[in-house]
Amino acid sequence: MQLRDRMREDLRVRNYSERTQRTYVDAVGKFAQHFDRPPGQLTEEDVRAYQVFLVEDRHVSWTLFNQSVCALRFFYRTTLGRDWAVKHIPFAKPPHELPEVLSQREVLLLFEQIANIKHLAMIMLAYSGGLRVSEIAHLRVADIDSERMVIHIRLGKGRKDRFVPLSPMLLDMLRQHWLIEKPRDYLFCGKYPDRPITITTIQKVCTRAAKRAGIRKKVSMHTLRHTFATHHLEAGTDLRTLQLMMGHT
Repeated sequence: MQLRDRMREDLRVRNYSERTQRTYVDAVGKFAQHFDRPPGQLTEEDVRAYQVFLVEDRHVSWTLFNQSVCALRFFYRTTLGRDWAVKHIPFAKPPHELPEVLSQREVLLLFEQIANIKHLAMIMLAYSGGLRVSEIAHLRVADIDSERMVIHIRLGKGRKDRFVPLSPMLLDMLRQHWLIEKPRDYLFCGKYPDRPITITTIQKVCTRAAKRAGIRKKVSMHTLRHTFATHHLEAGTDLRTLQLMMGHT
């Protein structure tokens, strides 16, 4: 069995998501490609040299750098059983920057720039429920519980389920979307009715609306999630409740 297949199996039996499996396997593949040698033949010194290369030559983001660290740690410690992995493959300490947060007025300006009901429903979900963009993309019609007024987030980050409150205004918007689009499985379909909308498409909807609204802050779907949290804290929501709603460990 090839090491790539063995690593995939190790990730699968430990219940890592498909996305994480692809990310980790690709990261180890790039590491091996850099040295043009099988990763099983590379040592901790090679790992160190690769980390220096990522920082000094590639100037990758700290997020991508630490993804590579996670992948290499898993590969050497779990797939190859080499215990030196944790000690000799350190994480980077990224700079701590405060996230952008929109005011309530800016949120309303953002909403006003979106005429498409489907697009508006997706953006409202990010702000009203604090959902991650990937969670919005994979929502299904059955996840909207109008009787209990909650949204069921299935297998979110960390493979964890959770419930978030469903506001009457958001429910009304989702019903308008359903009457127009008639989705059968995924709440927000992409080009094909049996496939979810792409994360890239949702992000574009958000950034274009922010530009039309004249908002000078750097706005993304994750900005709306931060804004959701900040506005809840300002309204007096306790940290534990907010933690559960956002799916944080």
